[in-house]
Amino acid sequence: MEFGGTTTAADLRRLMCDAKITPVVLGGDGQPIDVGREKRCVTPAQRKAIAARDRGCAHPGCDKTPNWCEVHHISHWLHGGRTDIDNLVMLCRAHHNVVHHSEWTIRIRNGQPEFIPPKWADYHQTPRRNARTLISVH
Repeated sequence: MEFGGTTTAADLRRLMCDAKITPVVLGGDGQPIDVGREKRCVTPAQRKAIAARDRGCAHPGCDKTPNWCEVHHISHWLHGGRTDIDNLVMLCRAHHNVVHHSEWTIRIRNGQPEFIPPKWADYHQTPRRNARTLISVH
C-alpha cells in the first residue's frame, strides 16, 4: 500500500468498490497494459436514485437508512460490471462485507434488489427481499 502495510485481495476489492480508484495492470517491464474504465464511482444522482429505490440497506431484514450505506456493484466493476443503476445496490457496511465474503448473490428483479442465499443457508435458494422495498409509496 502507498504508506506501507498490506491487505488481503478480498479487503482490497471491497475498498475499491467504494473508492475512486482506477486499477492499473503492469506488464513484466513495468509498462501499463490496462488502466481500467473511468466511470466506476456512482454519481450523486445515481446514489439518490438508488436510495429512493432501496430506501437504505437492501439486504433482507436490515433497517439501516441510506446515510449508513454504501453502493455496491452487483456484477463487480473489476469483472466488467457497469456503473448503471440496474447493477448497483445499497448495502450497509456489515452486509457489504457479507456479500463480499460469502456466497450470497444479488439480482435486480422487477426493478427491486433480490438476494439469493447460498445453498448451505437455504437449500432451495429462495430469493429474498428487504420488506421495506415491498411497501409501495403513493
